[in-house]
Amino acid sequence: MDDLTQLPGVGPTTAEKLKEAGYTDFMKIATASIGELTDIEGISEKAAAKIIEAARKLCNLGFKSGNEILTQRKNIWKLSTGSKNLDEILGGGLESQSITEFAGMFGSGKTQIAHQACVNLQCPDRIIADDSIKEEVLNEPKAVYIDTEGTFRPERIIQMAEALGLDGQDVLKNIFVARAYNSDMQMLYAENVENLIREGHNVKLVIIDSLTSTFRTEYVGRGKLAERQQKLGRHMAMLNKLADLYNCVVIVTNQVAARPDALFGPSEQAIGGHIVGHAATFRIFLRKAKGDKRVAKLYDSPHLPDAEAMFRITEKGIHD
Repeated sequence: MDDLTQLPGVGPTTAEKLKEAGYTDFMKIATASIGELTDIEGISEKAAAKIIEAARKLCNLGFKSGNEILTQRKNIWKLSTGSKNLDEILGGGLESQSITEFAGMFGSGKTQIAHQACVNLQCPDRIIADDSIKEEVLNEPKAVYIDTEGTFRPERIIQMAEALGLDGQDVLKNIFVARAYNSDMQMLYAENVENLIREGHNVKLVIIDSLTSTFRTEYVGRGKLAERQQKLGRHMAMLNKLADLYNCVVIVTNQVAARPDALFGPSEQAIGGHIVGHAATFRIFLRKAKGDKRVAKLYDSPHLPDAEAMFRITEKGIHD
C-alpha cells in the first residue's frame, strides 16, 4: 500500500478518506477523474487536479514506446474455454487485460461458458502462460461471479469440475458469487472486487452474467436511453480498469434484441449499442445448432480476423 501523504495537500486525515473511498495506491488515484475525487469530503477541484497530476508522475504514466507495450503484453495469460475450436478463434483462449463479451439468445450457451471458465481457472493445464506468469495465476486463483439473472448453479460447477477430475467443493470455495438485483448493486459489486484483492485474494477471473439485463429493465424508453448508456459506460470503464490493473480475465454475457429492419445479416443484435461495442475487446455471438452443438462467431477483435467455431455443451461441460 502506497504512502498517500507523499501527494501534495494530502495529510493523514485526507489520506484516510482516500483509502476509505478505495484509493489505496498511486495508480488508482492516477487513473481517477477529478469528479471522482471531489466526491470525497474536503477535496476541492483544484486540490483533486494537483493530487491526480502528482500520482501520475509517481506512476510514470505517459507515452510508452511500442517495444515497452510489447514487453507489457508478455504478462498476458490465457484461459482455455474447454473447446480447442473456440480457443483457436480467440487466438489461444480468453485473454487477460481484456473484456470478452458473449452475446446470444437464451439457451445459446453464455452461462455455460461462464461456469466452465470458473472451473478451468482451477485447472493448471487450462492456463496458457509463461512459467512465471502461470505461477502467479495459479497461486490460489479466485473467480468473482456477479449474477444478475439468478442463473449461477453450484451443482453445475460440481458436475463440470468432476468431469475434469477436480473436487467440486474445492472449486466452489474459490468462487465469490454476488446476486445483483439492480444496476447500482451490479456496479457496486464490480467496484468491490478491488476490496477482495486488497484483502489478499488472487482474483483472476471476473464474470458479469448478464451485463445489460438490470439496465434494460430499469431504463425503459428512449427518454432514459442517454442516462442508461452513460451509466453502462462507467460500468464498462470500471471492468476495463480491473482487467488492466490486476491482469485478470473479464467475461460479460449479453442479451440480444431483434432487429426488425434486418434485411441482410443477423436478425438479432447485442444490447448496449456503441458503448458496449467499443468497451469490449472481443465480441462473440453464440447461436444454437443441432442437438448439443453451438456455433460461436467472433465478429470484433483488435487483431484477430472474423471467424466461426463449433463446440458442444454436454454434461461434462464445454468441449469440441
